[in-house]
Amino acid sequence: MVQRQSLAVPFGAPVLAISFLACVATGLELSVNNHAADFTLSTELGPAISLSCLVHNSSQAEELLWYRGDGQVGLKDGNKVNISNICISPVNESDNGVTFTCKLARDKSVQVSVILDVQFPPRLSGEETLHVEEDKDVTLTCNSKSNPQAQTTWYKDNHSLTLQQSRHELYQTSEVFQLSITKVQKSDNGTYTCVVESLLGHGTRDFHLIVEDKKPVFPKEAVIAAVVVVTITILFGIVARKDKFFKVW
Repeated sequence: MVQRQSLAVPFGAPVLAISFLACVATGLELSVNNHAADFTLSTELGPAISLSCLVHNSSQAEELLWYRGDGQVGLKDGNKVNISNICISPVNESDNGVTFTCKLARDKSVQVSVILDVQFPPRLSGEETLHVEEDKDVTLTCNSKSNPQAQTTWYKDNHSLTLQQSRHELYQTSEVFQLSITKVQKSDNGTYTCVVESLLGHGTRDFHLIVEDKKPVFPKEAVIAAVVVVTITILFGIVARKDKFFKVW
């Protein structure tokens, strides 16, 4: 009788195989513009920029994917395997802060992201005329984007504006600059200039504030009394001439 012999498999073999595969998977990596880790790319408005994603340590063809934020970028067939390039042209303000990510198609955890830091000066110009009644409140608003973030200074008639704590209030965000004046007076008449400055440049906007005379307000009680008097007078007139009215009808 022929005896069959079984080949014993070492107990640690499956563990070693899994470890080997893990090492292979770990060795596979991507780079974008020679950066193997996430990075920030500073650029300016206008000129196009290119992002190149490359697969490293792979013995087979690997498909690549690009994302702009959460949305996938459409790629041509010849621009997907082992190396993939995308072009942003022209670069504009809306690209600032946007994240572009290159991912491995079969394992999206293998990825490299680049955040665009688009730098541009404040864009602010023009003028505006505002008519406001005396004792009313008014707010002058400058809307301006810039990167790096800008600072603002207010002038009145080409002189630095002296702020009064009880009457003036400043409000500023990354894109909005406001000057509020409470209970405007005749002395507030003039041209107010909003100057927005950053390291890359500056912009200005003029506001011509015209304070008009306060309109007289009639007391509500006096108006009601006048209406009552007129109504009663008309009724008495009708009663006094009722005989003539009857003859006509």
